[in-house]
Amino acid sequence: MKFRPCIDLHNGKVKQIVGSTLSDEDPGGLQTNFTADKPSSWFAELYRGDNLTGGHVIMLGAGNEGAAVEALAAWPGGLQIGGGITPDNARFWLEMGASHVIVTSCVFKDGKIDRDCLARLVRTVGRGQLVLDLSCRKKGGDYYIVTDRWQKFTDVTISPETLMEFGKCCDEFLIHAADVEGKCAGVEIDLLEKLSAWVTIPVTYAGGVRNFADLELIDKIGRGRLDATIGSALDIFGGSGITYREAVAFHTSRCLTPDPSPEKVG
Repeated sequence: MKFRPCIDLHNGKVKQIVGSTLSDEDPGGLQTNFTADKPSSWFAELYRGDNLTGGHVIMLGAGNEGAAVEALAAWPGGLQIGGGITPDNARFWLEMGASHVIVTSCVFKDGKIDRDCLARLVRTVGRGQLVLDLSCRKKGGDYYIVTDRWQKFTDVTISPETLMEFGKCCDEFLIHAADVEGKCAGVEIDLLEKLSAWVTIPVTYAGGVRNFADLELIDKIGRGRLDATIGSALDIFGGSGITYREAVAFHTSRCLTPDPSPEKVG
């Protein structure tokens, strides 16, 4: 299991927000937990100093391109980039230094999988540099993939079949449990159990981590098959639940021995 750091950008600033409140229809309803006084490059340089690879930069809306470029320049090849990525601009972001592009909304159209767009992405950047964001919200007993800043439900659920199909097209998944994102109220155990049983490629889970115990819980439920990112609970983002140094130490201890390969577990 790895600790995957994050840099969430909103209006050009590094922020931590409550994911379910991010809406174009009601911008005044946005709940912000933290706004950094340091630039995106400061966080990228921090992660670079600790050799934390595979973290993600997420552009939450317009006006974040400059801050994203600065972060990628500070840790070239060490960060992934997501937010508004399309087949037309994906190559640009790889040239700016991203290791992978993270894609969600453009792969769906009218709530359904846009296989033509997905095929274009694979042709443009290759499966090895593509991460699919399958962030989801619970409705009934299922987790549905959501798009457009986690506000729009698709008709596609997180299932063994979905993960198998998408896993043939990308290198990794990034999956936010959007209902608990930014709330520091605990992780989505049901989702973790499903992912642990079903994944066949690397997955980064995000959402609800409040302390060191939650990090250990993800490791236990995920059987070492799920990586994790931490947002609002982390001290560098104004939190008090877990320090950045604790997260790095956890990462280092788990990486001393190889994590079990998803293809060989279960």
